[in-house]
Amino acid sequence: EGEAVAMTAEDKIDGLSLSIRYEDRTLVRAATRGDGEVGEDVTANVRYIADIPQTLPQEAPAIVEVRGEVYMEKAAFAALNARLMAEAQATAEARGEPFDPDGVRQFANPRNAAAGSLRQKDASVTASRPLRFLAHGWGVVSEGGLPAQTQYGVMKALERWGIPVSPRLVVCADSAAMLAHYRQIQRQRADLPYDIDGVVYKVDRLDWQERLGFVAKAPRWAIAHKFPAEQAETTLEAIDIQVGRTGKLTPVGRLKPVTVGGVVVSNVTLHNRDEIARLGVRPGDRVIIQRAGDVIPQVVDNLTREEDRAPFFFPDHCPECGSEAVAEEGEVDVRCTAGLICPAQRIERLNHFVSRVAMDIDGLGDKTIREFFALGWLDKGPADIFRLKAHRDDILGREGWKEKSVDNLLNAIEDRRQPDAARLLFGLGIRHVGAVTARDLMKGLRDLHRLPAKAAEFGAYRADHPQGEPEKPSPFAARMLKAVKEIFEVTTDGIGIAVGHALADFFHEEHNVAVWDDLLGEVSPPPYVVEVKASTVSGKTIVFTGKLETMSRDEAKAQAEALGARAAGSVSAATDLVVAGPGAGSKLKKAAELGIEVIDEAAWAEIVKSAG
Repeated sequence: EGEAVAMTAEDKIDGLSLSIRYEDRTLVRAATRGDGEVGEDVTANVRYIADIPQTLPQEAPAIVEVRGEVYMEKAAFAALNARLMAEAQATAEARGEPFDPDGVRQFANPRNAAAGSLRQKDASVTASRPLRFLAHGWGVVSEGGLPAQTQYGVMKALERWGIPVSPRLVVCADSAAMLAHYRQIQRQRADLPYDIDGVVYKVDRLDWQERLGFVAKAPRWAIAHKFPAEQAETTLEAIDIQVGRTGKLTPVGRLKPVTVGGVVVSNVTLHNRDEIARLGVRPGDRVIIQRAGDVIPQVVDNLTREEDRAPFFFPDHCPECGSEAVAEEGEVDVRCTAGLICPAQRIERLNHFVSRVAMDIDGLGDKTIREFFALGWLDKGPADIFRLKAHRDDILGREGWKEKSVDNLLNAIEDRRQPDAARLLFGLGIRHVGAVTARDLMKGLRDLHRLPAKAAEFGAYRADHPQGEPEKPSPFAARMLKAVKEIFEVTTDGIGIAVGHALADFFHEEHNVAVWDDLLGEVSPPPYVVEVKASTVSGKTIVFTGKLETMSRDEAKAQAEALGARAAGSVSAATDLVVAGPGAGSKLKKAAELGIEVIDEAAWAEIVKSAG
């Protein structure tokens, strides 16, 4: 009452949360979450992080759990990616294989690099990575073991024990001091050796922290003050139109390179025709660039909108094949109408077909696909991939190819002659048929060969039941959805009317049917069987939210299904479990309001692992 509340302020490190447990002042366990008892055990790897002491001095309590962030400095991150590129090139040369830099898997940012390095199964890989650690708090401490009665005092004690803490940890007497510190750090942010996305304030007095307590596992005595997304001004030098695998025309802004948040940005998506009109951008404009979520660059303002110049003309024909490009009713995206006749779509679909999430054919990167396509070896579609063995001598004569690399490629292709039916269907790149949708379709159909007839059946139903005047709620939509589920024998809620229309449209085109028949003449997908493992989440409804670091959203949903669980897209009273990654927002908040259990990605990995 009336007493000023002093707050500590420290950098909000953009890293991976880590809990380290010391017993008898010796490091015994390290986990990526929670209290050191639950989560992904990374003890063996943590022993290679030089910042983390293996033992504590005698003044430390016998048992203490230290919590903090594992991170990678920006310079070390850049050096690691350069090293990975050089190693990939050296490996390709040693194997006599052509080197495709686009096919080298590098880390997108320091946070992902830190997470991937810490979670390595081989501890020697972790040892080779420049990981750092900063403590920001503690958990379990043996009775009477806290060395001070304030947050600042305990953190300084950790520092005395050899555990690094934020070098900018300060105590702020009031809100004015907090804001002054925040603004100072914001100015210094770009020059810091590591990425931060804000400042964390904590009530300094520990007795007041105890009185304030927690809500939904979050402390009431701590709050994050995030930085706004960093911005920079530059020139929009050109607008190019790219054609994707579904025919979508995406405008890409080519920028005069500018540094935003420590990253050089030279390209930015302009999303669609409506976004260009909203911003009024044209080549030559001065624009403000922002990294959305400090990751994806976007244009947020046009500084020369009022200059008297002609507006950018968004093409009404495909820039690759010249076919008409239109936006369907109710959609903002403009698409090429040529389908698989369009060479750009064919190349992008081939890239998608061989990708890791689809057929997973190693050795066919974008550069190789474009080269083989230009030579006419992949002209008919994905079936031509399985006929590349006829061009073995021709490939061997191409620059960069040797006996071993050609054989490796052809063997990788042959290994996919009996593919998973859902992966094959997803690999075709049919609009609205993602990985999860493909699996849902195959659960009902079982045999992929039945799909064209089912699509034709729905197409006939659609022709016999044209839509009348729009109604809300629409009985027409309800009837169409029922038809989709009955005709395609759908057993889940994931298949909607749009999927039925997309399949009917795809198989209505003779060229698409020819591509389909040609492909199934080369591969033999076995009947689709869903294997469900016994697990603690069997029969439960799970929602994944936030950014997943070790898998894609589709891979996470596939894991849930394999464990007998249902993956839902939204949180409701029927939800049993939420798996939350960094950046989880409204879904996480709703889960807390409903009292639904929330775990992180590491805990989910343990559930999957325990199911075998």
